[in-house]
Amino acid sequence: METHDLETNGPRATAVVPGELRRERMLSALREHEFLRVTELGEMFGISEVTVRSDLDTLAEDGRVMRVRGGAMAPRARRGERPFEEMRAAQAAEKAHIGRAAAQLVRSGETVILDVGTTTTAVARALIARQDLREVGIFTNAINIALEFEPSIPRFSVVVLGGTLRPLQHSLVDPLGGLALAQIQANAVFLGCNGVDADGGITNINLPEAALKRRMLAAAHRRIVVADGSKLGRVELARLCAVDEVDLLITDASADDAVLSRLREKDVEVLVAT
Repeated sequence: METHDLETNGPRATAVVPGELRRERMLSALREHEFLRVTELGEMFGISEVTVRSDLDTLAEDGRVMRVRGGAMAPRARRGERPFEEMRAAQAAEKAHIGRAAAQLVRSGETVILDVGTTTTAVARALIARQDLREVGIFTNAINIALEFEPSIPRFSVVVLGGTLRPLQHSLVDPLGGLALAQIQANAVFLGCNGVDADGGITNINLPEAALKRRMLAAAHRRIVVADGSKLGRVELARLCAVDEVDLLITDASADDAVLSRLREKDVEVLVAT
């Protein structure tokens, strides 16, 4: 017979929650937040980490969640494109680590392309924080990233790629979005994505941005993908390129070790930011 933990709400236990009901509530929380750590779920439901892992294993066996290192994610089939503001808080610490690691790769006088997204926004902020950088050219299709750099001009020169505005991500896409990219060859591109898989490649969840991301890859000498651990092992709708077509993947310590091993088997250089 299954034993049940107490669900707590503050310092006092309120009621015994049956395991099946607790797992349903856990699944609802994962759908809302996309990714939650074992420790977060334990605090949320007032149960031990051992019980959380057992519940997640049960949900994973039923195909209702996907286990990743340190926690679990909402099932892929239920995922859709989420607004920038919703995703900004997801894995914020991990994205900050990735941003700082990426910013260390840029030198004064270089030109970089910054893709749209919350992780590339973290890269932008880390670049701005590097007071040693001078005369760095930024090309971006993200309106919010351009605004991040505005107070740091003239240390940075910023070119906003034209195109049609997508309010969901504050991004500019074709038509017109790729015209400037066809005329340049930047030192590096920092590319965001929704999926990184050894076999499925680098993928994105929506088609309009995917088309421009491919143009960005073609317009840079160094192709650097920035993706937090929740993106690894996923395959989404639009394929951008094979994993061996990028020069570096920067991720964080939440990335699943097995997925990292498969990527390295494909000769992908991986930097785990901490």
